[in-house]
Amino acid sequence: MSDTIAAISTARAPSAIGILRLSGPDTVAILDRVFRPKGRSVSQRTERQMVLGDVLDRTGAAIDNGLAVLFRGPNSYTGEDCAEIHCHGAPVVLQEVLLALFAAGARQAKGGEFTQRAFLNGRMDLIQAESVADLIDAETAEAARNAAGQLGGAISRGIDVIYDSLMDITSRFYAVVDYPDEDIEDLQRQTMVDTLACAEEKLTALLATFDRGRVLRQGVPAVILGKPNVGKSSLLNALLGYDRAIVTDVAGTTRDTVEEKVRVGHVLLRLCDTAGIRDTQDTVERIGVERSRAAAQGAELALLVLDGSRELNEEDYAAADLAEKVQRCIVVLNKADLPCAADLSALAARFDTVLSVSAKAMSGITELASAIEALYPAGQTASGELLTNARQADAVQRALRAVSAARFALEQELTPDAVLTDTEDALEALGELNGKSVREDLVATIFSRFCVGK
Repeated sequence: MSDTIAAISTARAPSAIGILRLSGPDTVAILDRVFRPKGRSVSQRTERQMVLGDVLDRTGAAIDNGLAVLFRGPNSYTGEDCAEIHCHGAPVVLQEVLLALFAAGARQAKGGEFTQRAFLNGRMDLIQAESVADLIDAETAEAARNAAGQLGGAISRGIDVIYDSLMDITSRFYAVVDYPDEDIEDLQRQTMVDTLACAEEKLTALLATFDRGRVLRQGVPAVILGKPNVGKSSLLNALLGYDRAIVTDVAGTTRDTVEEKVRVGHVLLRLCDTAGIRDTQDTVERIGVERSRAAAQGAELALLVLDGSRELNEEDYAAADLAEKVQRCIVVLNKADLPCAADLSALAARFDTVLSVSAKAMSGITELASAIEALYPAGQTASGELLTNARQADAVQRALRAVSAARFALEQELTPDAVLTDTEDALEALGELNGKSVREDLVATIFSRFCVGK
């Protein structure tokens, strides 16, 4: 990290304000070349003070009038000297200022490199670093709150306590291995058993948050099921608020799955419209039906759409059988604007929630949204205590298995080296979680999903 990096940190679209960032050992010198304040240079002023001045291009000519601020390391985002230039958000202006920064000695920052430097300089751990990307990508307020809580150390603090307690046990057992003639007192043994049991309980509770955290971050995988021409695509369009799927009176119009994200109250759905469930000789439609079945197998929520204006037939019951295999299901009795001919008592006997809607007339959609929200209550608050990605969950799971094995070995009075092996495995897994002992290739993989400028 001997070089200085620069990037445009705001979206490359016309806007009122655009921001460019600098970080590295030559930040002050480069800033003085590209920004000309009214009076003293930024480097001669109090840090963290916004300064008004001219923003210069590669030739030294003023291209904009803006603000600059300097953050001295180590008390900065990256832990090294950093600066920001705030100017008008015209893409051409931002690009010209960026080229001026390059001409002054900076290089283009890679995606996530600012946050990666913050991690490498000890300004945040790996969980906090990942939460930055989660905060940028958040699609609901609850997801944003959880990411902000992780950035503030909600998970990290608990992991640090477990890590330190296991490190204490490891150091004790190293002493036992190095000095085999020394006996472990009963009190020490019981204390360590209690410590491992406590760690096991905390890791179990943390791992249990992954399902909710994954749904919070990615959305609930949901599928719309039903036979052809019952209004599945019309329902998708009604929930989205615009015409995403083609709607016709011809059965079998939808021949492939159509997936869209839609917010229903506080719930984010990854909603998949599917081909109608029926037996067909049409090769293309048959492939679509198989994809519908596959989508149902991977879904956590099914919206079973039935035509309420007609009596149910074998195709309806086939779709119902498929929907029943999904973890949660809501029956949507569509075409409520027409006289009802479906047997509601039979549906109520099989499904907990049966709602009448008219996707065409947009009636009953609010009640459907409320029913979906009821299935996925927001809970107290997502204040950062939820695991949100598979990497984190895998590390916690491996640490939990190792801690459980260490406790079992200790309770069975196995040799100290057996306990030591398991506690070290747990420490290694937790190290991957928070970055205390993490491989270089893992760091590169994690930061590769970040945007440039962050």
